[in-house]
Amino acid sequence: MAGVCLLAAMVTGCSRDPNVRKQKYLESGQRYYDKGRYREAEIQFENAIQIDDRFTDAHYKMALTEMKLQQWARAYQELSTTIQLQPDQYAAHLDLANLLILGHRFSEAKEHLDLVAPKEPSNPEVFIARSNYYAGTGNLPAAMADLQKALQLDPSRSDTYLELAFVQMRGEQFDAAEASFKKAAELSQKSTNALLSMGNFYQSRGRYPEAEQWFKRAMQVASDDPNPRLALATLYIIENKPGQAEEFLRQSKKDFPNDPVGYRMLGDFYFANNQLDKATAEYAVLFQEHPKDMVVKKNYVQLLILKDRMEDARKLNDEVLKSKPDDEDAQVYRGEIEIHSGKPNDATNTLQAVLKNDPDNAVAHYQLGLAFDQLGNMNRAESEWHDAARLRPEMVEAHRALAEVAIHRNDASGLAQEADQIISLQPGAPDGYLMRAVADIDRKQYASADEFIKKSLEKQPVNPIAYVQLGNLRVAENQLAEAQKAYQQGLDQDPNSVDALGGVLNVDLIQKQPDRAIAVLKTQLERYPKNAAFHIMLGQLLAEQKKDLAGGEAEFKEASTLDPKNSAALVKLGLVQSERGAMDQALQTYLAGSKMNPKEIMFPLLAGGIYENREDWDNAKQQYQKALAIQPENPLASNNMAYVMLQQGGNLDVAFAMAQTARRQLPDNPNSADTMGWAFYHKQVYTSAITLFKEAVKKEPDNALFNYHLGLAYAKSGQAGLARQQLERVVKIKPNFPKVEELRRAVAEAKG
Repeated sequence: MAGVCLLAAMVTGCSRDPNVRKQKYLESGQRYYDKGRYREAEIQFENAIQIDDRFTDAHYKMALTEMKLQQWARAYQELSTTIQLQPDQYAAHLDLANLLILGHRFSEAKEHLDLVAPKEPSNPEVFIARSNYYAGTGNLPAAMADLQKALQLDPSRSDTYLELAFVQMRGEQFDAAEASFKKAAELSQKSTNALLSMGNFYQSRGRYPEAEQWFKRAMQVASDDPNPRLALATLYIIENKPGQAEEFLRQSKKDFPNDPVGYRMLGDFYFANNQLDKATAEYAVLFQEHPKDMVVKKNYVQLLILKDRMEDARKLNDEVLKSKPDDEDAQVYRGEIEIHSGKPNDATNTLQAVLKNDPDNAVAHYQLGLAFDQLGNMNRAESEWHDAARLRPEMVEAHRALAEVAIHRNDASGLAQEADQIISLQPGAPDGYLMRAVADIDRKQYASADEFIKKSLEKQPVNPIAYVQLGNLRVAENQLAEAQKAYQQGLDQDPNSVDALGGVLNVDLIQKQPDRAIAVLKTQLERYPKNAAFHIMLGQLLAEQKKDLAGGEAEFKEASTLDPKNSAALVKLGLVQSERGAMDQALQTYLAGSKMNPKEIMFPLLAGGIYENREDWDNAKQQYQKALAIQPENPLASNNMAYVMLQQGGNLDVAFAMAQTARRQLPDNPNSADTMGWAFYHKQVYTSAITLFKEAVKKEPDNALFNYHLGLAYAKSGQAGLARQQLERVVKIKPNFPKVEELRRAVAEAKG
């Protein structure tokens, strides 16, 4: 009996030994890992780490598991911990280097590669990793040399030949790349990756029959894999055989009734080719057939958002969140729905909550940028888009958003950089080449711009936007006849193109032929009388070129009749009414426009300006509050609201903060300088006020208000002589300036 008890005690003692327990968890995790059950493996490795947080093997295995799960932040953390615990764990150094290269953190990656290379000179993985570093930094010869060394060490590796082929393609060594692709396929004849890569190579070279042959070979090798079929369908699209592609995928879907990739392929095809109506209809069917497929459900939510079916999207997304409240995709979709529903503040809160839990969620950063953009906070929007592009360099939407920022800021270098990223990510799309052309035109690199426009037209011959840019290039080169020809080609392709017609008219105006421009526009309007934008253009020509305000007003009214919610038509109508002195009519136009377009910020800004000029501070304040409700950080609304508050004697600190917001975003604007100076004046910080007023006056010397403010500041600071000079200046600029007597009294008091 005692022996039995002793044996039981020994067994219990062994089971409680932490070293035994952690080893068992490690071995269990490895078994799950080997079977591809990475979530289960993750749990077991985590159990081992809980027992011993210095268990190096468990940290490293966890890192490998997280990489399989594409949890890059956690993988980075576990690899870093592994190296801290065991600095000579060179495999971890190598994995970390590859992870850093993936994140474009090349200088950090090189530190690990430099450490490992001399320690493992016969390891082909070292040379492959280093080739990735060189390829990432643009040193293609060095990348190819390292891949050749890797193949010398292990000539049987198909994947290394594939890597070499891709680098050779980047270096435009197409014959060598073809040989490398063939060698990869020869070494691994049943590898769909090798076969598809071979087909993709031929597809990229325009050798479509050979590409089709390789894709079909991949289909034979892996009849249970839907991906070769997707590749063949894509080829049909490139060959301009959309009907064949659709029918092929429709049949392929039937062949994979239980494979999620297979039964989703037709819907994904529609989605990828921007056939949103068909994609939405297909996913509606898939949702009914596979209600438990979370990918189907979430893709359907995304499509409903794109189709502006916000209520349907919200309901379905709420179902996802009800079953899985921590689903980050669904949380991001909630933010996206809020953005599309005109609730940017709610979206900001939703998306920031996502990023608090997962700072590396690139999609959340991108959507948060859209929310800030809707709020008028371009600096924060740009910052979020930069984060998105850094975390996921392949996210082309982020690069397109940053390109738009660069265009808005006239940053040609920034635009060129983003255009190059778009070209590298989507070489078959025309817009990256066009953006690069725009940047090069701005930088007067005309030959380069010409080449990029040609490349864009090669990708999409029927593209009026490309012909507009070609026209812009020819105008920059002062080749006006060629410019007119290019613009006309664009207009022929799209007779309703505002940009193309605008280019045609612009050439006429450059040649000082406004009558010809008006005649051309009237002819186009006879063909397309319901084009509201054309009426707006005619209104501008009449008002600006012929000083025919009545004619301009009539055209703007016609445009707003054709398109009652056309903000541009109503804004321009109000402006021409203001110019002819009909301020009451202009005010009513802006107020009516604001009712029809409650999210258009220009209407309350312009209405507020009229009230402000009348010194109707209450109504001006009300309009600027509306503008700030639309875009809380809009610099013009912030500037004007601050000025009204200062005039009304409102909260000085709030007014000062709003003036700072405007000044920060409009550092070169004389109005922001004047308002900031006026805020300092009310705080009795006259030295700072004078500096800002002087800046405003320097930029607009004949602005009576700016000179008046400067005179008051001089007077308050005891500089009577300078104050008197400003008084004389104000009287000279505008003898009937309403506040001249106030300045005169201030000068007298300063003198006294």
